[in-house]
Amino acid sequence: MNQRWRLLVLWMLPIGLALFVSWQVLGTNQTSSVNSNGIPVTPKNAAVSRMSYGRFLDYINAGRVTSVDIYEGGRNAVVEAIDPELDNRVQRLRVDLPGLAPDLINTLKNEGISFDIHPTRKSPPALGIAGNLVFPILLIGGLILLARRSNSMPGGPGQAMQFGKTKARFAMEAETGVKFDDVAGVSEAKQDLQEVVTFLKQPERFTSVGARIPKGVLLVGPPGTGKTLLAKAIAGEAGVPFFSLSGSEFVEMFVGVGASRVRDLFKRAKENSPCLIFIDEIDAVGRQRGAGIGGGNDEREQTLNQLLTEMDGFEGNSGIIIIAATNRPDVLDSALMRPGRFDRQVTVDAPDIKGRLSILKVHSRNKKLSESLSLENIARRTPGFTGADLANLLNEAAILTARREKKSITLTEIDDAVDRIIAGMEGRPLTDGRSKRLIAYHEVGHALIGSLVKAHDPVQKVTLIPRGQAKGLTWFSPDDDQMLVSRAQLKARIMGALGGRAAEDIVFGREEVTTGAGGDIQQVASMARQMVTRFGMSELGPISLEGDSQEVFLGRDLMTRSDISDAISKQIDESVREMVKHCYTETLALVKENREAMDKLVEVLIEKETIDGDEFCNVLKEFTEIPEKERTVQILN
Repeated sequence: MNQRWRLLVLWMLPIGLALFVSWQVLGTNQTSSVNSNGIPVTPKNAAVSRMSYGRFLDYINAGRVTSVDIYEGGRNAVVEAIDPELDNRVQRLRVDLPGLAPDLINTLKNEGISFDIHPTRKSPPALGIAGNLVFPILLIGGLILLARRSNSMPGGPGQAMQFGKTKARFAMEAETGVKFDDVAGVSEAKQDLQEVVTFLKQPERFTSVGARIPKGVLLVGPPGTGKTLLAKAIAGEAGVPFFSLSGSEFVEMFVGVGASRVRDLFKRAKENSPCLIFIDEIDAVGRQRGAGIGGGNDEREQTLNQLLTEMDGFEGNSGIIIIAATNRPDVLDSALMRPGRFDRQVTVDAPDIKGRLSILKVHSRNKKLSESLSLENIARRTPGFTGADLANLLNEAAILTARREKKSITLTEIDDAVDRIIAGMEGRPLTDGRSKRLIAYHEVGHALIGSLVKAHDPVQKVTLIPRGQAKGLTWFSPDDDQMLVSRAQLKARIMGALGGRAAEDIVFGREEVTTGAGGDIQQVASMARQMVTRFGMSELGPISLEGDSQEVFLGRDLMTRSDISDAISKQIDESVREMVKHCYTETLALVKENREAMDKLVEVLIEKETIDGDEFCNVLKEFTEIPEKERTVQILN
């Protein structure tokens, strides 16, 4: 608001001055009853007409002129003359004279006509000077206003001298409000980064035995695992000058600006060493060189070259530790990853069950949890969740609690929050009887196969309440974090995914199967192909026929060619088809054998719309024996 008032005042000053000058001029004219040329202003009730100079001389010779007032050095005159056509009334006439000629003066004297010569009125000198200064003042004021506005705008013309300066946020002692105690679930990464803080606080502890301070630490991991949070914790713990910026802040459309900002960043860092530099999303500037189709001499590569030189070039940068974060390490340049630049690569992966429990304890400090709610149960039910996911889970549960006007978060809100995060917002319940029954058989088919196949994960919940694009959902929850998956487990997952289509096929017939199994079939094809091409779990033998399924990087993968022959490709397709066909045959057999149990489960599901895993298994046990699942016992500290 203060900035707006200052800009308004800057605009109003020259305008006010111009109005003041104009008012002075008008005021002077009105009080003197003359115009700027000194000619009297005729009252409104007086008729003023113009007269030619020849007619004026004729009036003088005829004796009709009574008085003459001469103005502007003889160029204008106001004449009072008697007009016989108007009953000899005196009329005021204005005459343009050729100049103050002596003959005219003599003629007026000889005829006895009263005349007066009025000198030209001049404006005060100060008023004339002010009038001449109005336009320059307006021009200068406008330029000052534009300069101030461009200085306040990033990248404006007023910042031309600052264009090549770094945009890093600088703090002598970063008060991030985050300590290592606030970061949970990444104990191994914390240990490596705590050593970095010790390097900065007590360097002699390491230099005394010949160890050198690492120049860079690269945090690698999927989104939401806490890389930026760890950097904030380092800044809060170190107590040294801290620079923070994003990789995209180096790169500009003008060539050379990014390299100039890198030089300025390290210059400031050397002036404040020992210090920390944190670069978030470094893949924006650190991608592999030579990736451009039209050549490698672009702005990003020049910026990367300058960064490589500053990190480990001819001149040292002792006392400066660079911390960078990325979730795309596969696209980074190899020169950036070598020792001497990023000496340490710290993997920040999704937490295990113990890590999830510690993360939940951190994020539940300001939450009101029900006494019956166990954080251990939440940790078990959220495999694969990152720290950001768990924080969002508790926040969504708290929002649902407030919406339902409850005083504390219960397991119901946690379950609904998990469903919303994974599957989307809850939709309207189904009302159509035929569609609802078909979806019920589809979902019960998934749950039935998942319960009868020993290697499959146990059923957690089956519901007919739509969420997102799905009209119904079946949840399976593994008992532990499965780092390694066996062939039997992959086969069981394929059969579980095919359970919905198999139920439709058995109950409604081949001609009545629907598109509801489209997503399931895509998952089946992906799992079967990976078993054949990546994991060596088919008749083709233990050979890898495809690389890792990473995202395509244009500069590296544009010209990548497949080393697989057409014959092998055909065998791969046949192996995938045979594997899926065999699993589908077994799935159909299980559904046929347990048709009575499936009908009963569908009736229960249609009535209740949602049944949990325990209730599902209890109903299924009335018809058939359920194999014991292999459970892993874990102790949570």
